Amino acid sequence: MGNVFGRKSRPSRVTEQDKAILQLKQQRDKLKQYQKRITLQLEKERRLAKQLLQDGKKEKALLLLKKKRYQDQLLEKTENQISNLEHMVQDIEFMQIEMKVIEGLKVGNDCLKSMHEIMSIEDVERILDETQESTDYQRQIDEMLAGVLTQEDEDAVLAELEAITQEEDVALPEVPSEPIPEISEAAKAEPERREAKNKPDRELLAA
Repeated sequence: MGNVFGRKSRPSRVTEQDKAILQLKQQRDKLKQYQKRITLQLEKERRLAKQLLQDGKKEKALLLLKKKRYQDQLLEKTENQISNLEHMVQDIEFMQIEMKVIEGLKVGNDCLKSMHEIMSIEDVERILDETQESTDYQRQIDEMLAGVLTQEDEDAVLAELEAITQEEDVALPEVPSEPIPEISEAAKAEPERREAKNKPDRELLAA
């Protein structure tokens, strides 16, 4: 019915390596649960063996300790299996990283090959030769232009340089260092007196 709605199933991104890692981790977790259960049982049996010795039941305590010894060996084997599973998971994960690095190197090599196909060694040598030729040609033009100026032109250039130098050396008038004398109050009032004196004359002329 999924095709009725026009939906296409996307390809799964889970690889076989991912599935293997998941299965290994699940087995590791089961072993750890078993290890935890056995450890609790061993502690319980050890307390029971101690109680049997206190009750004088030495034979039963000895039998229980033998059973405990066997379970201790199973527990040790379980620990080794867990360690092996963890190492295997780490190896697979590291291999996945190495594969990604190799894929990256492959892409880089393909890119370099494509670039080499676009521009070969002969093309690079040709471009370098053309660049050198252009540089030599420009240098020849510069040398030709440098020889166009006559002695008269050289003298004119030097004269203009001397004129510019003299313009820069022209000194501005110095600012007087002595203080400017102050104007007296009588001198300041003189224009006002003259204005008052001439005012009646202007009024008569206007009448």
